[in-house]
Parts: sequence; C-alpha cells; structure tokens
Amino acid sequence: MPVRRVGTVIALADGAAEEYERLHRSVPPAVVDAIRRSHIGNYTIFRHESLLFAYYEHDGVDLAADLATMGEDEATKRWWAEVGPLQRTLRSSDDEPWWVEMDEVFHLH
Repeated sequence: MPVRRVGTVIALADGAAEEYERLHRSVPPAVVDAIRRSHIGNYTIFRHESLLFAYYEHDGVDLAADLATMGEDEATKRWWAEVGPLQRTLRSSDDEPWWVEMDEVFHLH
C-alpha cells in the first residue's frame, strides 16, 4: 500500500508561539500513541512566524476514518482543547478541516 504524504497549514493566535512550542516539547505519550494508531508517522510541525506547516505520512487504508478515530480519543480531545485556542484556522468554510490540507505541487523521491 502506498504511503500518502500530507501537508497542512494553520496560523497561530497573536502571541501564542512561545506557549505552542512549550506544549509541543512534551506532547503527552497517549496523544503520540493515538497518532501512531492512526497509521500516521514521520509527523513534523514547522513554524515560520505565525504560520504552522505540518507534514505527515499515512500508511493506512482510510485517512478520513483514521483521523475520525483519533478525534474520538479522550487524550487527543484534551490535547486539542489545550492547543486549539492557540491556533487560528485558515479554512475558507466550516466544511474544511481545522488544519487546511495543502495540495502537493512537487515531490523529489
């Protein structure tokens, strides 16, 4: 099964960069486990000023189902409640995910 590469983007709330980075220096192990159970690996978040770019690879069968399952995890819900207020979505409608998925333009393998 091929690995799906995913890039997403979101903004930080004004003045939230330091707290966001502090929280991510010690992501709860239960949250990391939920991510892994969702067939997500090689997960990285980058910051440029107030923008966050996340990259991950999904090696499961159904990304949407895996993300939904992860969203039902109690530790993940608590984590999102903590980091969510530090973020400002860039989505153009409520139908889009909180972190907006980006289109892949180029890949060198």
